[in-house]
Amino acid sequence: MSRRKVQKSVAVVGAVLVGTGAALSAPMIANAASAGKVLKLAAADDTYTSNARRTTAFGRQDKIAVGKLGKDTKVGFLKFVVPAGAKVTGARLNLAADSVPGGSLTVSRVTNTGWTEKKLTAATAPAVGTTVGTIRATGKDLSLDLSKVVTKPGTYAFALRSSAKGVTRLRSAENKAGGPQLTVTTAARATRPPTTPPTTPTPPPAQGCVTDALLVPTCGVLWGAAAGGFTSTPRDQALKDWEAKTGRTAAIFHTYHKGDEQFPTKAEIAMTQDPAHPRVLLLNWKVAYGTTWAKVAAGQQDTRIDNWSKYVKATYPHQKFYLALHHEPENDVNPTAGSGMTAKDYATMYRHVIERLRTNGVTNAINVVAYMGNEKWMAQSWWKDLYPGDDVVDWIGLDSYVSVEKGYYHYGDFGDILDRQPTGGGQGFYDWSVTNHPSKPIMLAEWGMYHRVAYPTDKSAAFNTVLPELTTHPKVKAIVYFDTAADNEGDRNIAVDSTAGSLTAFKALAANKIFDVKIS
Repeated sequence: MSRRKVQKSVAVVGAVLVGTGAALSAPMIANAASAGKVLKLAAADDTYTSNARRTTAFGRQDKIAVGKLGKDTKVGFLKFVVPAGAKVTGARLNLAADSVPGGSLTVSRVTNTGWTEKKLTAATAPAVGTTVGTIRATGKDLSLDLSKVVTKPGTYAFALRSSAKGVTRLRSAENKAGGPQLTVTTAARATRPPTTPPTTPTPPPAQGCVTDALLVPTCGVLWGAAAGGFTSTPRDQALKDWEAKTGRTAAIFHTYHKGDEQFPTKAEIAMTQDPAHPRVLLLNWKVAYGTTWAKVAAGQQDTRIDNWSKYVKATYPHQKFYLALHHEPENDVNPTAGSGMTAKDYATMYRHVIERLRTNGVTNAINVVAYMGNEKWMAQSWWKDLYPGDDVVDWIGLDSYVSVEKGYYHYGDFGDILDRQPTGGGQGFYDWSVTNHPSKPIMLAEWGMYHRVAYPTDKSAAFNTVLPELTTHPKVKAIVYFDTAADNEGDRNIAVDSTAGSLTAFKALAANKIFDVKIS
């Protein structure tokens, strides 16, 4: 993910507009947008290339250089993400120059995949495609109508070239004064009405909330976490530190394992046997680690499954735990027939493992299928084939995140995590689950609010949407926060204390009585 500052609005004056273009493809999109509003979107990526320095990337510069300086030609590149769910009725590109350009600027299409500002160079730059418009500037504030180009949600990318002998320097998003902006006008869209009228969840009854045989709370919502992600801190200690920071014990302790690892570990077991802080484990297991789903389904890893069964029966035979097999499988699907990693291979693998565990006498595992729920994957024809079947699935899980940076990828609130729609439209994840598998409780097996590491942004407004959204999504029975100050790419901060205001809001959320559920 690119590093991008939140944009301020850019004035639109002093430009003559020429030309139009056709719609672009949109393989990757952001979360559902607010309806009937003007969206001021910052560039997800913006940079330029120089043919005199073909292997140099300029993505961190506060300027986008466009034009010719001697024999050196500089080309600008922009990328914008229009949120899913937006009914686009108009779009305008806004740019700000240091000085009045000496000639016109040509805006052309380029592919929106395979490049980011951090890595783009003249040697790796995509080919410049069809011209969509020309800006003949009379001032430093530049604008181009892209209403015939930007017509729906999606990722749009453009190249900027200049006809002048000389270089025009445009402000990039790293510039304190603000950089490129795509202003998108949207029409109102229909929304799913809330299932209940209150704006905050009803508190648990006086007798309290407990969990049933499948660890589903009789009322309220289970509270959980995976803390210390992508750090060397032991997971049990990281969770204890997180609990002390946020003011509530995590009823669910989420951990990750793969292959022939024997788990739960002694440290994990100890966390569930603390009489003062009862917890239940959510164990992720990539049982196909080092092989394929198809081979597991064919029995080639039965020894691995049997060894783990013996370990569990010997060391953790009675306490119930959640078991998620290969969470976020969409990211690893290879739809090519015979790959061993098709969506149907995943479903067959999942079924085989659960059925063998049951045959082996592992009776305390509560099965979770945990999706990414990304709009790109949900739109794939094979996505429906991932589901293993109601008879081997106890909970439907979702791992999903939103950005708190306006204009950035997946900007939104807690509701967007649940209602993000597939590319091209259709039911969001929550509605898909409730419609197709109404008997299954929903777990946010991972969720979080993030900003880019270099751009701290208060998360309190997003955290404040959790309780109202839980009211309108009553099938959500557990939420498990994934807390880390830097994700696996080192770019996203998902920590609840990334700002003081964020932590204050999160502590207030954690204190709500809806999470007073006793593990039984």
